[in-house]
Amino acid sequence: MALSDTFPPRLLRQETSVGAGAQLLLLAVLGAAVGLGPAGWPAGLAFTAVTWFLLSRALLRSWPPRPFGAANAVTLARTTLVGGVTALVADSFTGPAPVAVLTALTAVALILDAVDGQVARRTGTESPLGARFDMEVDAFLILVLSAYLAQSLGAWVLLIGAMRYAFVAAGRALPWLNGPLPPSMARKTVAALQGVVLLVAASGTLPSTAAYAVVGTALALLVWSFARDVRSLWRLRSTADDRARGHDRDRDGGPAPAPAPAPERERERERGRAREHGQARPHQPARRPEPSGGPAHRERGRGRAGAVAG
Repeated sequence: MALSDTFPPRLLRQETSVGAGAQLLLLAVLGAAVGLGPAGWPAGLAFTAVTWFLLSRALLRSWPPRPFGAANAVTLARTTLVGGVTALVADSFTGPAPVAVLTALTAVALILDAVDGQVARRTGTESPLGARFDMEVDAFLILVLSAYLAQSLGAWVLLIGAMRYAFVAAGRALPWLNGPLPPSMARKTVAALQGVVLLVAASGTLPSTAAYAVVGTALALLVWSFARDVRSLWRLRSTADDRARGHDRDRDGGPAPAPAPAPERERERERGRAREHGQARPHQPARRPEPSGGPAHRERGRGRAGAVAG
C-alpha cells in the first residue's frame, strides 16, 4: 500500500479547512457582538487566508506524514482566537476597542498555550511541525498585543513583538544563529511572561506608571534572554571553527603529534620475543677470563703441586 494511500493529502488539509471555517465564524460573531469596523474585517480575513495557506503547505511538506493530532487541534483553536484578537486590535487604530472581549480572547489563548504541549507529551504526538506551529502562534500573538499597547505606551513596546522576527531575519544573514540551543527553563519562563504582562497591561487595570514599569521589565528580560542565546550560539560557532581549522591542518600535512611511549607491558612482551629467538640473554652471569696459558697451564700447575707434595 502506498504511503499516500495511508495519509492522503486531502485528509491532512481537512483540519486546516475546518480551522478556516471556525475563524470565519468567530469573525462573524465578533462583527455581530461588537461590530468589526473597516480595519477589523480585512485584518481578520487576511489572517484566515494566510494561516490556512501556510499550515496546509507545512502539512503537505512534513515528512513522514502523520495525522494532525489532538495537540495540533488545540493549537489550531488557539490560532482562531488569535485571529479574533488581530481583528479587534486592527479596529483599535480607528476607534476604541472592546477591551473586555479582547482580553478574554487573549486570556483563553494563553491558557491553551499551556494545554497543547501537555496533550502532545501525553499522547506521544510531539513533532517538529507541532513545535513550530505553536511557536509561530505565540510570536504573532505577542506582536499583535505589542502593537495594541504601542498606542498608549509608545512605539518602544513594539520591540517585544518584533524581537523574535528580527532574530529570524538575522539568521538568514548569519547562519550560525540557526544553531541548536539546549533546553532552558529561563528562556521558556521569559517567553511565557511576555504574554501575561502584555495581557495585564492591555486590560487597563494597571495605572500608567505601573504599566510602563512591568512592560519595561518584560522587555529587559527578553533582551537578556536573546543576548544569552546569541552568546551561546557564538561560542558554539567559535568551537566549530577551531575544530575545522584543526582538520584543515591535518589534511595539509601539518606536523604529526609525537607518538605516545610504549606501555611497560608491551616492552616486556618485546623482550620475551627477543629471548625466544636468542637475540639477547639478559641476566646471564658473565664468564670469568681464562688465566694465562689456558687449560694446559692448569693441568701443568696441578702436576707440579703433586710432585712437591710427593
